[in-house]
Amino acid sequence: MNRTDRLYALVEELRAVAPRPRTARQLADRFEVSVRTIERDLGALMEAGVPLYATPGPGGGHAIDPVHTLPPVNFTSDEAAALAIALARPGRSPLAGALRSALRKVVAAMPSAEAARAERLAGRVHVSAGIGDRPPPAARVVEHAVVRSRVVAIDYRDRHGAATRREVEPVALVGGRDDAWYLVGHCRLRNGERVFRLDRVEAAALTGEPAPEREYAPGDDIPLDLRRLSLAE
Repeated sequence: MNRTDRLYALVEELRAVAPRPRTARQLADRFEVSVRTIERDLGALMEAGVPLYATPGPGGGHAIDPVHTLPPVNFTSDEAAALAIALARPGRSPLAGALRSALRKVVAAMPSAEAARAERLAGRVHVSAGIGDRPPPAARVVEHAVVRSRVVAIDYRDRHGAATRREVEPVALVGGRDDAWYLVGHCRLRNGERVFRLDRVEAAALTGEPAPEREYAPGDDIPLDLRRLSLAE
């Protein structure tokens, strides 16, 4: 059994007995590897976001939280290839790194023969990358601010070229018809709702301050909905 197959089987083994734990020794015997190898595998799974936890003491071990896991999803080779092609140019889209990580997990969970067929199929479709695919420099920090609901400090250059330092309470990330992405949020400098083009955010830093909950309900036509707010100046 190669490591990818073993990692997948480890998750399935723990899912099958959840919420009861398994010791590293039990898992090592089950997969005929060393305890050290199992400990490395468990560490890799936790780093990948699998909801594992350790219970100390007699009868303890490692367990998986069944509430935060999904049952296996069986993708065909053409479905997996379609995902790979769709994600070939995540570029400016928010959480592009998470998109790539999700695809890796899908492929890792597939039977090896089906995954190989998906790889061959995806290799027959080529998508050229362009300069417009590059995410803005501060996009990742802004994404974290939205996901974690944290106030973000940004250096912003408006359409007239004027630069300002803002503290923004993030509300949403919105894509426009112009292929640009926008941060919608409450600007403390202007004391009101504003829209910031991500490619005009020259620098960004999380403040660590939780952002207040604010309502935002996009309409059927998102660009029109953007117009009800002021593009930051």
